[in-house]
Amino acid sequence: MSWIADSLSQFEYPPRFGPEWGSGGIFGLKYHAKVLYYTLSFEAKAHFAKKEGVNVYSFDQVGSEPGSRSGGDTYNAVDAVDDNIYFGGWIHAPAIYGERTERGGRILFHNKYSHIHVYDAREDKVELLWSDSVHHETEWAGEVSEIIYDPIGDRLIVGRSDGHSNLGIYSVNKSNGNTEQISDQPGLKGSLHLDYVCFDVKRDLNKGVEAIQTIDLMTGKRSVTEIQYSEKSVDGGSVRGPSPGCATSAYSRLFFFIKGGALIGDPLGNLEPIKFVRLFDFGASGYSPTRTMARPMAGGVLVAFNAYTHGALHPKNAFEKEMADSNNSINGPSVLLYITPPVARIVAVLGARVTSFEKVGRTLLLATSTVANLGADDAPLIDVGFRDITMLGLDNLLLSKPPPASFILRGRSVENKNWGGIPLYGYRQPRLVIDTTRENRLVTYEYDLSLPISGAYSETCNLKQGRQTVDLSGFRGVLSFKLEEEDPEAKIKIDLQ
Repeated sequence: MSWIADSLSQFEYPPRFGPEWGSGGIFGLKYHAKVLYYTLSFEAKAHFAKKEGVNVYSFDQVGSEPGSRSGGDTYNAVDAVDDNIYFGGWIHAPAIYGERTERGGRILFHNKYSHIHVYDAREDKVELLWSDSVHHETEWAGEVSEIIYDPIGDRLIVGRSDGHSNLGIYSVNKSNGNTEQISDQPGLKGSLHLDYVCFDVKRDLNKGVEAIQTIDLMTGKRSVTEIQYSEKSVDGGSVRGPSPGCATSAYSRLFFFIKGGALIGDPLGNLEPIKFVRLFDFGASGYSPTRTMARPMAGGVLVAFNAYTHGALHPKNAFEKEMADSNNSINGPSVLLYITPPVARIVAVLGARVTSFEKVGRTLLLATSTVANLGADDAPLIDVGFRDITMLGLDNLLLSKPPPASFILRGRSVENKNWGGIPLYGYRQPRLVIDTTRENRLVTYEYDLSLPISGAYSETCNLKQGRQTVDLSGFRGVLSFKLEEEDPEAKIKIDLQ
């Protein structure tokens, strides 16, 4: 793979023209048939790199009008079959930038299309397989956020949840693009699981993942498992805004990562019911595994949790201001988490967000962006993020000791609810430093990721007013916490050494 290493300087992208909300990123990294595919958002450029050079496709087959395209893919909607790479997402074709306002700028959605393309590696050729648009100023047809190849039906299973109409799970003929809705429940992300396919169910924008839907690839029968978080939670607490992140399957279980942690288990209940495991939950915070990926790696599961997935610069009302305050809070670095039950451990500490990654030989290609997806009146004419692809050695990544990390948050973010989910494996001197404005009690929960997921051990300690350090070196698993009384001005730091 020396040609990839030699080409790394070509995989760096400073801000360029791309009207949309903030920054997109590099999505869909897929190495297949000696081709490295990825889409650069919001510049709407699909890249097909190989030893001989790079074929760049600018989505000119979408829409009927000429003009600059913007958008691309912000959910890693890609899969590969034989010599073909199927990739999806959404495109402004062409982009329409609205008026500048005192509060920033607007992007109009009249020409926003959802799409699926196919790239033929033998012919080095891209063709449009399917597209859809509702041609509305402020609303759009459900984006293609997931593509999963069904080897039983020889078709594509497509998730569509981000949008206002034409939502659900669809079957797409990979030869002619004919589509059929196979579930009317919106699903953003999913995974093959045994001979089923599983997606989230997100019925309400503000509630996050409410259920897991499972479709039998043999019979088409669909079942839905409702999720009551406090009942499913390993530490007995609920979770705030469990937005869908990414999913994969391993150990005959589904791993569905959401804001606040992961749903792990068998959605059909043949092995054990789904459980909620708290991971990197900082309450009213944007820290999340959204707009990234999870995938099997060396027999384990590798997933990214990102520091700055969504943000807002110009909130228009009290609700948007609350969301902006939460999403713009940077509580700690992005991390790569590697799960090999019963152990979950941090293997990399990184910058703003990891948008996608791919294994090529003994190397991990890591796509990153320095700025979040924004929204509402936060649309500039350019993609404002710095995006690049970095190479990491898998041997060092998976076999070395975990790197130092710190996470800082305020009491107002966590109130008197459960938070945390910090993996301590490999750290010799972990500690929690807390500045309190009152006497309080801190409950610490310890659990692991042994399968089936079991309950947590808990300890309670008294906190005096002022600064104190809680030594965590006696624990070796994953730790979550709860302040028994709210202390909005408390400052909490988790230091991992």
